Amino acid sequence: MLTLVLVVIFAALVFEFINGFHDTANSIATVVATKVLSPGQAVMLAAVMNLIGALTGTAVAKTIASGLVDTNVVQVTSQVILCALLGGIIWNLITWWKGLPSSSSHALIGGLCGAALAAAHNDWGALIWSQAAGDWTQNKGILWKVVLPMISSPVAGFLLGIVVMVALWGLIALLVRIGGWLGRLARPHFVNKFFGKAQILSAAYMGYAHGHNDAQKTMGIIALTLFGAEASGALDDLPNWLAFLHPGSGGEQDIAMWIVITCAIVMALGTASGGWKIIKTLGHKMVKLHPINGFAAETSSATILTVAAHFGMPVSTTHSISTAIMGVGFAKNPRALKFSVIERILWAWVLTIPAAGGIAYGLLRLLESIGWA
Repeated sequence: MLTLVLVVIFAALVFEFINGFHDTANSIATVVATKVLSPGQAVMLAAVMNLIGALTGTAVAKTIASGLVDTNVVQVTSQVILCALLGGIIWNLITWWKGLPSSSSHALIGGLCGAALAAAHNDWGALIWSQAAGDWTQNKGILWKVVLPMISSPVAGFLLGIVVMVALWGLIALLVRIGGWLGRLARPHFVNKFFGKAQILSAAYMGYAHGHNDAQKTMGIIALTLFGAEASGALDDLPNWLAFLHPGSGGEQDIAMWIVITCAIVMALGTASGGWKIIKTLGHKMVKLHPINGFAAETSSATILTVAAHFGMPVSTTHSISTAIMGVGFAKNPRALKFSVIERILWAWVLTIPAAGGIAYGLLRLLESIGWA
C-alpha cells in the first residue's frame, strides 16, 4: 500500500513537470513572439518566477485537496488519484504534441472527476449533485471552483486585454496631444523600445502568476493522497526516513512545506525544458504582436491568475493568456485575428475536461477489472 502511495506522489510530480513545460508557453509566448527575449532567456525567466510564485501561497492547493470531490460519497483511494493524474498527463501530452494550448488545470480536474465517477459506481447521482452544487456557504464544489472560473476567466482575459490595450493607446494619444518632449515619447521607435523593456517585467509577472496558481494544484493532489493514505492506515508503519509523509493534524487543509517546495522545484524544472510547439501557436499564429501588445496581454492575464489564486480558484493559465492575446488582437484589429487557429484552441478547451475524465474513468475501470482497485 505504501508503494502505491509513493507511485501516486511520483505520478503527481510527473504531472507537475509536464505542466511546467506544457504551460511554459503560456507565460513566455508573447515575450518570445515580440523578440524582446530569446527563447532560452524567456524560459529561464519563467522558470525562476514559477519557482517564486509556487512558494507564495496554498489557497488553490486547499481547494483541490478538499473542495472538489465529496469524500462522503466516494472513497478517494490512491488508485483513484493515480488514474486521475494519468488522465491529465495523457491529455496534456496529446495536446502538447498537437501544439494546442489546452488547460493543464482542467485536465487535472477532469481526470479527478472521471476517476471519482468510476469509483462511485451506483452513486453517480449523489456524487454529481454534490460536486455540481457543493457547499453554497463555503463556495465548494465544481460549480464554484471550476464552472464559474472556467467561464469567467476567459471572458475576463478577453475584456481586460481590450481595456489595457485601449488604455495604453489612450496614454500615447495624450502624450501626442501634449506635444513637446512628452510628445516625442509617443513616437513608435520610443514606444517599442520602452515596452520592450517593460515586457520583461510583465513576462516575469506572468511567470510568477503561473507558478502561484498552477503549481498549487499538484500540491493539493499530493495532500489529498496523503490524507487518504493516513485514513486507510497505509502510513501507520512508516520508517523514520519517510516520517515526513504524515499529512499532519490539519488533514486536507494542511499543505506541508516539503510538498510546496518539491512541487515548486519540479514545476521550475519542467518550465526550464520549454514547450516550443505551443509557443509557436500562441505567439505567432493567433495574431502578430508588438511589445506593447505583449505587455498588455501578459499584464492582463497575470492579474487574473493572481486574483483567482488569492480566492483559491484553480483558474486556467492557458485560458487567461490565450483570451488576453485575443482581446489585444481584437483591440488592434478584429480582422487580424486568425479564427481558424482560435477555433482549434476552443475545441481543445471544450474537450479537455471530458477527454481527461474519460481517460481516467476508463483506467480505473480497467484496474478494477483486473483486481488492482
